Amino acid sequence: MKQTILLIDHPVGKRDDRASKMLQEMGYAIEWCSPGKGDSLPPLQADYKAAVVYGGAESVNDAESKDYIRSEIDWIGAWAESGRPFLGICLGGQMLARALGAPVTRHGDGLHEIGYVRIDPAPASDGFLGEAMHVYQWHNEGFELPSSAELLASGPVFPNQAFRYGDKAYAIQFHPEVSEAVMTRWLRDAAHMLEEPGAHAKDRQLADAARYDEPLEAWLRNFLERWLA
Repeated sequence: MKQTILLIDHPVGKRDDRASKMLQEMGYAIEWCSPGKGDSLPPLQADYKAAVVYGGAESVNDAESKDYIRSEIDWIGAWAESGRPFLGICLGGQMLARALGAPVTRHGDGLHEIGYVRIDPAPASDGFLGEAMHVYQWHNEGFELPSSAELLASGPVFPNQAFRYGDKAYAIQFHPEVSEAVMTRWLRDAAHMLEEPGAHAKDRQLADAARYDEPLEAWLRNFLERWLA
């Protein structure tokens, strides 16, 4: 029987990311859960190999007004404490940071991070990033580093780009799961966001994708293989 990966997504968006596709290519079964659409989070003792929590238009700071955000944060904290593999992408990573007691805030100068941005490995990153690379970003909030976590990557706009908690829980601010086709859809459906301070223009993003998407895809596959080994 195949081992199953739990994938938690949010109301806006389609389930056509490349991470879920890669996981299936690696031989895992996947199971989707959408708390924002009324799905119940599974009990912590459920037999999942790992959990991935995706991004979304919500904010962790909506926890007081959206019960499912509060529930996700609490569930993520308990899952991470269990020691099983966890990956939080953008909002998912911010939820792990909040569960571990770190704030999630907007940039002090009101900047957004939208487009391909270079990030660098932290000194003690233990090969997480390998080397400096350009990664795809789409967010206006960032996490502080939890006191119990280890910084893995940093960037020039939002300094904290990735951290690890324990041996198997990872939070990343960027979007390696977004293929060029998904990026193109985001550029169309959320074109108004490109007017925000710090956002890269559509033409620049498309040109950067031609240079940086393939290495980012390769990084994600390598990370998933090592994370689940």
